[in-house]
Amino acid sequence: MLKEFREFAMKGNVVDLAVGVIIGAAFGAIVTSLVGDVIMPVIGAITGGLDFSNYFTPLSKAVNASNLADAKKQGAVLAWGNFLTLTLNFLIIAFVLFIVIRAMNKLKRKDEAAPAPPKLTRQEELLIEIRDLLKKG
Repeated sequence: MLKEFREFAMKGNVVDLAVGVIIGAAFGAIVTSLVGDVIMPVIGAITGGLDFSNYFTPLSKAVNASNLADAKKQGAVLAWGNFLTLTLNFLIIAFVLFIVIRAMNKLKRKDEAAPAPPKLTRQEELLIEIRDLLKKG
């Protein structure tokens, strides 16, 4: 059983999948930082210092806090600002993946579009043989 598991784990697809998951997690962290540390502060500066991650709508009359962390402690809140940030994360990831896949498809089409050399007729093959023999002689 251990031998079978080792063979399964060492198959190319499993290793490729593991590498993809690890790279995907790292890519997700980069995009999260891009959105949280670069894009959202710029949007906040343009809109007059708004911090979208702290926007919420209280769902209980007991909630009277001005920031999301304290509001969650007081009761139910609809944290739509955080949802907006995560949606922006998703859109950026989807767009980058679209660009990468589009580039890969373009490269694949170039490889497929390269025409195969035309097949030589029997007469052309004989002429090439005669030419090669004359060069040797």
